[in-house]
Amino acid sequence: MSFPRLFPLFQKILAVLALAAMVAGCSTTAPPDSVLAVPAPPQKYAAIVVDGKSGKQLFEVNSTAQRYPASLTKMMTLYLLFEAMETGRVTKETQIPVSDHAASQPPTKMRFRRGETIDVDSAIRAIVVKSANDVAVAVGEYLGGSEDQFAAMM
Repeated sequence: MSFPRLFPLFQKILAVLALAAMVAGCSTTAPPDSVLAVPAPPQKYAAIVVDGKSGKQLFEVNSTAQRYPASLTKMMTLYLLFEAMETGRVTKETQIPVSDHAASQPPTKMRFRRGETIDVDSAIRAIVVKSANDVAVAVGEYLGGSEDQFAAMM
C-alpha cells in the first residue's frame, strides 16, 4: 500500500474511534434518588413592599436587618439637601457637623472625625463622587435633627 491509500483508511479508523468515544461517554445510568442538600446562603438582600394606600405590608424579606446607606438612599439625601438649598434653609457654605455616629459609618467614607465639619458644596461632591456614608449620615442628621427623623422625612 502506498501512502495516499493509507490516508482514507486512517480517516475511517479515526472516525470510528471518535464515534466510540462519544458513545462510551454517554451515561445510561439512572440519576441518583437523593440530591445533595446545599444549605441556603445567608440573606444578603432585603426587601419590603407596602401598599401605599392601606399601609399593608405585602412582602418582606430580611427587612429589619441593619443596612448601610445604599445609592437610592443617598439620592434621596441629595434630593432633600437640594430642597433645603432651594428654600434657603442651607447654602453651599453651610457647615455640617460630623457626629460620632456619622464618623463611625463603614466605608465608603471620607474618614471624618467627630466634631469636624464639611460645607454643603463639598458634602454634595463627597456623596456623588465617593458615595461617602459618613457624609450622607451627617447631612441626614443635620437636616432631620436625627437619622430616624431624617428617614421619616424621606
